Amino acid sequence: MPQPTSQQRASVASSQSTQGAVGWSAATGWVVLFVAVALVVWFVSLDMRHLVGPDEGRYAEISREMFASGDWVTIRYNALKYFEKPPFHMWVTVVGYELFGLGEWQARLAVALSGLLGIGVSMMAARRWFGARAAAFTGLALLAAPMWSVAAHFNTLDMTLAGVMSCVLAFMLMGQHPDASVAARRGWMVACWAAMGVAILTKGLVGIALPGLVLVVYTLVTRDWGLWRRLHLALGVVVMLVITVPWFYLVSVRNPEFPNFFFIHEHWQRYTSNIHSRSGSVFYFLPLVIGGFLPWAGIFPKLWTAMRAPVEGTQARFRPALMAGIWAIAIFVFFSISRSKLPGYIVPVIPALGILAGVALDRLSPRSWGKQLIGMAIVAACGLLASPVVATLNANHIPNSFYRAYAVWVAVAFVVMLLGIAVARLLLRRGVLPSVAVYAMGMYLGFTVALLGHETVGRPASGADIAPQIAQKLTPEMPLYGVQMLDHTLPFYLRHPLMMVGQADELTFGATVEPQRVVPDVDSFTKLWKNGQPAMAVMSPDTYLALAPTLSMYVVARDWRRVVVANVASLAGPQ
Repeated sequence: MPQPTSQQRASVASSQSTQGAVGWSAATGWVVLFVAVALVVWFVSLDMRHLVGPDEGRYAEISREMFASGDWVTIRYNALKYFEKPPFHMWVTVVGYELFGLGEWQARLAVALSGLLGIGVSMMAARRWFGARAAAFTGLALLAAPMWSVAAHFNTLDMTLAGVMSCVLAFMLMGQHPDASVAARRGWMVACWAAMGVAILTKGLVGIALPGLVLVVYTLVTRDWGLWRRLHLALGVVVMLVITVPWFYLVSVRNPEFPNFFFIHEHWQRYTSNIHSRSGSVFYFLPLVIGGFLPWAGIFPKLWTAMRAPVEGTQARFRPALMAGIWAIAIFVFFSISRSKLPGYIVPVIPALGILAGVALDRLSPRSWGKQLIGMAIVAACGLLASPVVATLNANHIPNSFYRAYAVWVAVAFVVMLLGIAVARLLLRRGVLPSVAVYAMGMYLGFTVALLGHETVGRPASGADIAPQIAQKLTPEMPLYGVQMLDHTLPFYLRHPLMMVGQADELTFGATVEPQRVVPDVDSFTKLWKNGQPAMAVMSPDTYLALAPTLSMYVVARDWRRVVVANVASLAGPQ
């Protein structure tokens, strides 16, 4: 057989190179389009819902009061000292207010950036240890996980903490890679300690307690005692203290009551007792993790396999997948045995699950992925068939009519998911990665539709619709009383704090240390109401009916959950 000439070989090589370049260019174009769509949806959706209580309104208003007062040390909520949480989340929000003004998307900017940060650093760590393909799968897993992408659009401290904690995990993994130089390892570990300092400033001592728990469990399991020598403990602790001590010192000096309330009441008593009435069974977080990572529930057994498998191509004793698995399990157990439970507590486990999912998907065969698509298609179809059940709800004192409107959005969300699954099934012939990418985008868009549809429930509860009527008559110096009711959203929309009457709710500590800033009971409120100074008050419909026979109250505005009244007829709204 005649051999090809050098000119023929050059022609073939040139043709292959051209085809490769075209294929690479096309793939790059699809990646750019995918990222652009994800980012546009991520940020545009921040401003498409009104704030809901309690967390969103609370932290938006705390940040607004910090922004208005210029005091970044003593945290206040409705002008009362509020020491339940440290200030980092509020600091970031205030910076957003400074740069972009007051608004709903600005109030959610901290959590949105935290969510993106978590995806980015988790992909970085996965790429370092497992390759670019596993990193891509990690990013897709987190994007599609509702407990990550949806949580990153609710203004809560839990999401900001989770974003910072994902940095702690990722920087630890980066610093322990066997190819890292001495300087690089020191740099990554210093960054890890710095992230723990920021985590402490975000939500307290869990910022160091959780990583410490994970390290102890990991070394007990692996017997890798040398890991502790690679943590750069002395330098790291100094960095962490430099970040955390200044605020804790200043707030304690200015507010001597802070240390006991924050460290004893808000940490030890919250964890060991039911002081906040937030108890739950030991299985409380299990359905939340399964639901929050639902698009990947079918590969949960493979996460266990990925966690136990050694890293290919390296003799390193450190096992990053095992570290990620222990991170998820240890934090899950820590909060499961706590006497205080809220859904957001478990969010920090999701980045670790995302890394494990990235490793598992990277090793998944087309056949196995096809079975996963079929399973999720069944789940989504069942969800679509069950969506009318939402229209029958009447929970949390929310009128059923709002749930009936929301049921339509839930149905549309499942339709979007089913379309994504169908297209992913068609693309499976092109490979697992493009199929997973379309599937993840379909899940992400579906859950985003459900999130945006929540506006049918959230908007009526937010008070945003009646705020303009009130703002027309409310002046900055006019008292606005909260009569046996702490409204978490209306103060932000009115740019005006409440003065609590009677029940101080979660502001009890602030009311105790600054009693002059509250009205102790309804009798005292009655005297103030009748003194002739123009004032307004927010109360529940039941409280309004109870007080109306004895007090002159002129309705300024009302909705299904609140009545806003004035003591002067000229302030009354149109009847």
